[in-house]
Amino acid sequence: MTQPQIAPYGSWKSPITTDLITAQTISPGALSIDGPDIYWLEGRPLEGGRYVLVKLAPHKKPVASRGGLQPPSAVSATRVAEDCLPPEFNVRTRVHEYGGAAYAVFDGLIYFVNFKDQHLYEQKPGHIPTLLTPTDGYRYADFIPDPEHRRLLSVREDHTRPGEAVNTLVSIPLDSQNDGTVLVEGHDFFSNPRLSPDGTRLAWLCWDHPNMPWDGCELWVAEVLADGSLARRKKLTRGGSESIFQPEWSPAGVLHFVSDRTGWWNLYRFLEDGSADPLCPADMQAEFGQPQWAFGLRTYSFISAHELLCSYTHDGAWSLARLDTAAKTLTNIDLPYSEVGSIRTGDGFAVFAAASATEPLSLLKLDLATGRTSVLRRAFEPSLPPGWFSQPRALTFPTENGLSAHAFVYPPANPDFTAPSGELPPLIVMSHGGPTGAADTALRYGLQYWTSRGFAVLDVDYGGSTGYGRAYRMRLNGNWGLVDVDDCCNAALWLASQGLVDPQRMAIRGGSAGGYTTLAALVFKKVFSAGASHYGVSDLEALAKDTHKFESRYLDNLVGPYPARKDLYEARSPIHHLEALTTPLILFQGDEDQVVAPAQSRRMFEAARAQGVPVAYLLFAGEQHGFRKAENIKRSLEAELYFYAKIFHFDLPEFIEPVQIENI
Repeated sequence: MTQPQIAPYGSWKSPITTDLITAQTISPGALSIDGPDIYWLEGRPLEGGRYVLVKLAPHKKPVASRGGLQPPSAVSATRVAEDCLPPEFNVRTRVHEYGGAAYAVFDGLIYFVNFKDQHLYEQKPGHIPTLLTPTDGYRYADFIPDPEHRRLLSVREDHTRPGEAVNTLVSIPLDSQNDGTVLVEGHDFFSNPRLSPDGTRLAWLCWDHPNMPWDGCELWVAEVLADGSLARRKKLTRGGSESIFQPEWSPAGVLHFVSDRTGWWNLYRFLEDGSADPLCPADMQAEFGQPQWAFGLRTYSFISAHELLCSYTHDGAWSLARLDTAAKTLTNIDLPYSEVGSIRTGDGFAVFAAASATEPLSLLKLDLATGRTSVLRRAFEPSLPPGWFSQPRALTFPTENGLSAHAFVYPPANPDFTAPSGELPPLIVMSHGGPTGAADTALRYGLQYWTSRGFAVLDVDYGGSTGYGRAYRMRLNGNWGLVDVDDCCNAALWLASQGLVDPQRMAIRGGSAGGYTTLAALVFKKVFSAGASHYGVSDLEALAKDTHKFESRYLDNLVGPYPARKDLYEARSPIHHLEALTTPLILFQGDEDQVVAPAQSRRMFEAARAQGVPVAYLLFAGEQHGFRKAENIKRSLEAELYFYAKIFHFDLPEFIEPVQIENI
């Protein structure tokens, strides 16, 4: 057996290269079922980040026999995955900017949003897509077929007039081109239009500024009349501080939903008397919901009128289970995954997305009778043995005000290398986006890129993260830029105090809201010696005044109402306190970002450069909020590694295109 080479942390050569990441990795998700057919979307970096609709359908072929091929009546069925749409179509909606639920399938008919023009299209089998919505300026998402009335029911976002976009629920006829007739209006946001099985009732969610859906939203229901109009509308939940997730009708026409009314997102159904009946113990400290950053999120689906397949998270790990709604018994399904979601059920089978520390995000099919699973698609096919992959360890650490917070620790892992005796690894703290979000434990080449080169990685679920109950999620309200920064700093300091990482070589990185936490930690604390902001917020006031509708009042709860608390916005904005910035920084930005304006990153760079801080800035053409093109994913990772090598003073084992670093 070959002995590992001795080399400093950070300088280890790894087969997990940016070429491997971009060539092999896709983003599979958004599962759907239409009869025996299974559909999903694939985000493909090598196609410029295009989202491709894929169909897995039975493919019949003749069966060979001694006398030659048998007649067509005797066939063997295999499953063949195929792209559904011509290559000029990109299935992605910009409603809320984050999109989601950009397609629907019914009886072989495909309805989808094309990213370039944001119009709705219909594709019939064997035909090219045809336009349904003719006018520019409208965006659509989360649509469902209403066969009885030959229409789609959809969330629509109207950008045809000056000022804030207008969100409604609309009816779109399938027999003619039409932008939709408004069915429900009067709230700032809508989602989850859901028809009862008999088509006579429609349920939906809505909420208003300054709430985000995880702060509080309302569940409504109305009767659908013979002409398709709605009558006798009724609000079923109290709204305010109750967050509702995924309303869904059972096959028997009983409305189910997830609510955090007890402090945890748990499952309920409405009884005939109108009361909400909990399906799990009311004090079950687990979450069956998620923050609704995108449309179409699903954690459960019905197997029958009295049984559903569901996923839930406890202490940062997800499980798959069957729930008997009559007996109210929850039975876990033993599977080797720690991330589970996007659940759909069909006739005798289910599909879902799952991942673990040794398995990348994968789409799986579950045989409901036998419990056997099969993989339909992986984000990538692991081409390395397990020894190359760092295994996460759940960490609970002390933080401010006598509280605890959570994180996942990944130590360096590379079977070909070991560090010199006595050397401690550099640390990268990852601050997730949102900030209402969560770290996950899926096998990601993008994370293992760092650990295989000799970095320790700490993925922090700071206060405000989801998966630990409403109280933990609400820790960030009024405290963005304080609680998240303290938790990231305290997590790093705790690891250093245990002798696990080098306290002089600790970096913090994050994207979007995680980029803000990164910048705030560098400006207001003296814990880290390097940082990387990916399309991060540097000016809270600019974000409050210049962002899209969905997040335009998000900061009212996270920071304070604007402009009444302008003082807080200035006090917590890194751009206003650059005299305190002495830590080297690299910034990455897309030039078409509508969530965080590119001007913010540019201003941060120019101010840091003038301040004499070592700083680099990379602007990527044609990218929005998050990078989807292979060449830009590759360049941003390599540039960040190059930056750390210069700041932490280690040699790179192979050539990387240099980055211009000012003031170094």
